[in-house]
Amino acid sequence: MKSLGKIIRTVQAFGRGLSALSGPEQAPSGIGLALGGGFARGIAHIGVLKVLEEENIPVSLVAGTSVGALIGAAYCSGVTIAELEHMSTRVRFKDFARWTLSRYGFASNERMIKFLSSILKVKTFEELRIPLAVTATDFSTGAGVVFHSGPLVDPVRASCAYPGMFLPVKIRGRLLVDGMLAHAVPTVPLREMGAQNVLAVHLRGTWTNAGGGPRHLFDVIGQCFAIAQEMNCEVWKAAADLVIDPDVNGFKYDDFERSAELIHSGETAMRAALPEVRKWLPQPEADRKPQSVSINQPATAPAK
Repeated sequence: MKSLGKIIRTVQAFGRGLSALSGPEQAPSGIGLALGGGFARGIAHIGVLKVLEEENIPVSLVAGTSVGALIGAAYCSGVTIAELEHMSTRVRFKDFARWTLSRYGFASNERMIKFLSSILKVKTFEELRIPLAVTATDFSTGAGVVFHSGPLVDPVRASCAYPGMFLPVKIRGRLLVDGMLAHAVPTVPLREMGAQNVLAVHLRGTWTNAGGGPRHLFDVIGQCFAIAQEMNCEVWKAAADLVIDPDVNGFKYDDFERSAELIHSGETAMRAALPEVRKWLPQPEADRKPQSVSINQPATAPAK
C-alpha cells in the first residue's frame, strides 16, 4: 500500500509539472497582491480588497503573511467583502488564542482551527478561486516556507504563529512560526508564481503606545519586529512594482474593536494608488487608436 501511495504521489507531481510547462495561456499572470502582517492592523487589507473590487481591478494571485495569510485565504476561498467586514467587527483575540504555559510561547492558536473552518469556503489550496501562497518560517533553520497546495488551515495557523506570543505549529515534521520573519511582505513568492505586476500592502507602524512606553511584553516583541522589518526591507520592496502603506499608526496590535477605522485606512491608501494600478490594466479596444503612418512621397511634377 505504501508503494502504491508513493506511485500515485509521483504521478500527481509529474502531472503538476506538465501543467506548469503547458504554455503561456496556462501560466499565472496579471496582478499579484502581497498582504503583509500586522495582527489586528491587517484588517486594513479588507479596505484594499474592497476598493479593488469596486473599481473592477482583477487580482490574479494573492500571497499572504500572518494576518495577510488569514484574510487572503478567506478572500481567495470566496468570502465576500461584506462578509469580511462583518467578520472584522466580531472577531477578537480570544477567537485565536488560548493561554498556556510553554517554553515556546504564552498562547496556542489552536482555536484558529475552529475559526478558520467556520469562515473558509473551501478546505484546500487546490479549491481556491484565486491561487494563493501562504508563508511561514522554519523555526529551526530560519528558512522561508511557502505553501501552495494541500490543506489550508494549518499553513495559515503557522503563518500567524507570532514568535513569543503563539506556539509554533508543526507541519510535516517541521516547527513553523510567523511568516513575517522570512517574508514580511510576500512579494517574492508572487514573482515566483508568475505575477506580472505586484502590489504590496505594507502595514508600517510602531507597536508601542503613542503616549508612552510598551504596555507589556507583547508590545516589546512587536516593536522589535517592526524595527527589524524596516531595517531589512530591500528584498521584498525590490520585488514589488508598487507599495502602499495604509496609515495604521496609533492602532495597537489587538485593536480589533477599531475595525471600521482600519478598513477605511486601507480604502484610503488603495484609492490613492489607483492611477498607478490602472496603468497595469489592458487598454480597452475602443481606446486603442491606430497609429498614423507618415509616408513621404516624391512631389509630383506639374503637368506640361
